[in-house]
Amino acid sequence: MPEEFYMKKEYQSLLLKTLGDSPKLRIVDFFLDNPLFDFTKKEVIEALGMSKPTFYKYFKDIEEYGIVSVSRRIGKAKLYKINLENPMVKMLNEYTMQLSLQIVEQEKSKMQEQKIPVRGPKD
Repeated sequence: MPEEFYMKKEYQSLLLKTLGDSPKLRIVDFFLDNPLFDFTKKEVIEALGMSKPTFYKYFKDIEEYGIVSVSRRIGKAKLYKINLENPMVKMLNEYTMQLSLQIVEQEKSKMQEQKIPVRGPKD
């Protein structure tokens, strides 16, 4: 997993760009970006380039709120995955979707103002 992807500002998700780059939100955003995969705490820490104390300070809340849950165990290690049934997770996914649609509409308007042909999905 390319760690620099999660550490560079130019690769920030819409969620982080609009709601801020707090450690807790970065952890949630990492799991939202990878809904099909599960991770150990160590893998998340390394991917985010976050210190262990910072990660552990916020991860406990994320787990207690049910945003992530244990998906399986390998030996003593627990692997965590985003809980797509959690109301907060659903809300954040919907927020991101609506924001994306808003940006598309804004870009479409800019293109129309510049008289650039706008192609639809069937064009």
